[in-house]
Amino acid sequence: MKVIWNGVMPAVTTKFTKDDTLDMKMFAININAQLEAGVNGIILGGTLGEASTLTYEEKKTLITETVKQVEGKVPVIINIAEQTTTGAIDAANKAEKYGANGLMMLPPMRYKATDFETVTYFKKIAKSTALPIMIYNNPIDYKIEVTLEMFEELLVHENIEAVKESTRDISNITRFRNRFGDRLRILCGVDTLALESMVAGADGWVAGLVCAFPQETVAICNLVKEGRIHEALEIYRWFMPLLELDISPQLVQNIKLAEVGTGLGTEYVREPRLPLQGDERIRVQKIIDEGLRTRPKLPNYKALV
Repeated sequence: MKVIWNGVMPAVTTKFTKDDTLDMKMFAININAQLEAGVNGIILGGTLGEASTLTYEEKKTLITETVKQVEGKVPVIINIAEQTTTGAIDAANKAEKYGANGLMMLPPMRYKATDFETVTYFKKIAKSTALPIMIYNNPIDYKIEVTLEMFEELLVHENIEAVKESTRDISNITRFRNRFGDRLRILCGVDTLALESMVAGADGWVAGLVCAFPQETVAICNLVKEGRIHEALEIYRWFMPLLELDISPQLVQNIKLAEVGTGLGTEYVREPRLPLQGDERIRVQKIIDEGLRTRPKLPNYKALV
C-alpha cells in the first residue's frame, strides 16, 4: 500500500496488561477508534509506543496485528530507533517482511553522530529497503538536527519522502517548502504547534493526544485544510491544555491517563515508567476532566475530505 504522507497520523500508544504483556484487545479498540475518526495512517513503536521497552517479537506482533486490523484502509508505519546501523537495517528489513508500509526513522540513538555520520546512517538504511521513509527531526529530545543541507543529500534516495518536523521552529516549514517544494512532505510532530504548522504549509500532523481524542484531532486538520481556520481554532483552543500533556517527560503516562478518560486505553505502562502519582496525577486528571466536561460539538468534518 502506498503511503500518502498527509493528514493525521497517530503515534499510537502500546497497550499493556497488568501482567506486562501486550493487550491486543484494548489496542484493537483504540485502532478502530482511529480508523472511525478518519486518520490517514497508524504509526507504531514511537516514543508514545514505548519503543525502547519493546522486544522484536512484540514489535512483530504489533505490526502484523495492526496490518490485519486496518485491512488496507490506511498505511501502517513502524518507528526505527536503533543504536547501530546494522540494527536499524535489520529492523527495517523485518518491518518490511512483517507487512509494514513505511518507516519513521530517528537518527542513531545514544551516540551524538556528526552530520556526516547521520547522513551516512540514513542513506545506508534507505538503500537497504524499498519502504518509504519519514525522517524524524527532533533535536530538542534527541540532540541531532537534520538540516536542510543534510536533506539535500538524503533526497537523492527516492524512498526518503517526508519529515516529521519537531524542531519547534515553525519557520522551518517554510524553509523546507522553499528548498524542496513538494518533493519533501512535511508533518508536524509537536501537538501544541499543529494548527500553526499546517497553516504554514505542513501536509499533516503526527499526533499524540489523538490517541485519546481522535475525532477532535482529525476535525482540526480537515478544517484547516479547507481554510475554515476560525472553526479549527475554536476546537484547538479547547484542546490546548490537553495537547500540552504531550510536551512532557511523562507524556506516555499523561496520554494513557487521557485514554482511560475516553475509554480508549488503560494506564498500564512498562517499567521503569510508572503511572502518575500524587500532586502531578491530580493536576493532569483535572485537565482531562475539564476537557471531557467541555468537549466541543464537532462539525461534519469527515465530509470535508
